[in-house]
Amino acid sequence: MNRLFGTSNKTPKPTLDDAMGNIDSRISSLDVKITKVNAELSTYQQKLSKMRDGPAKSSIKQRALKLLRQRKQLETQRDQLMSQSWNISQAQMTTENLKNTMITVDVMRQTNKELRKTYGKIDIDKLEDMQDEMLDLIDQSNELQSALGRSYDVPDDISESELDAELEALGDELDFNDGVTNDGLPSYLSNPQQDYKLPSFIEDEPTKTEEPSAPVAEQL
Repeated sequence: MNRLFGTSNKTPKPTLDDAMGNIDSRISSLDVKITKVNAELSTYQQKLSKMRDGPAKSSIKQRALKLLRQRKQLETQRDQLMSQSWNISQAQMTTENLKNTMITVDVMRQTNKELRKTYGKIDIDKLEDMQDEMLDLIDQSNELQSALGRSYDVPDDISESELDAELEALGDELDFNDGVTNDGLPSYLSNPQQDYKLPSFIEDEPTKTEEPSAPVAEQL
C-alpha cells in the first residue's frame, strides 16, 4: 500500500505550547540538580567546620569549589530558560489578543451586514405617511371628544338684571354667614376670653330669701 500511494513525511510543526512545555520540563530538571548540589555543599560545609587545617581539609575545599562552579552554571542555564519562557508567554498573549481581535472584527462585519439588511427593508416615505395618518386620527379623536362634551339647554346670554339679582342674593347670603365661624359656632362662643354681656332675658343670680318670722303666738 505504501508503494502505491506513498506516505506523508510531513510532521506537525511545533507550537508555542510545545515550546513552553519543553522549557518548563528543563527548568524543573535544573532545579532538581541545583537542589542536589546545595545539599552536597551543605555536607561539605559541616565537615570543614569540624576539621583542622591540613591536606584533607584542602581536598574537601577543592570539591566544594567544583560543586559551587557547577551550581553557578546550572543557575545560569535556568535563568536563560526562564527568560525564554517569559518571551514565549508574551508571544502567546499577543497571539491570543490577535485571535480575539479577529473574532471581534468578524462579528462586527456580520452585524453590519445584518443592520444593512434590516434598515434596507424600511421605507421612509411609508413611515412618514403613517405618522401623518396618526396625526389625522388624533385630530379626529379630539373633535369627537369635543362633540361628546357639548352641553345642552344652557342659555347663551344672561341679562344685566339677572346678573344684578344673582349678585344681590349672594351678598345677602354672605351677610347671613358673618355671624357664624368656620366651625359652625356663633362668633360670641368662638372666643371665650372676650367679655360678653348676657342677653336681657337672663335674670341675675337670685338673692338669698330671709328666714320667715316666728308666729305671733310664739312671740306672746
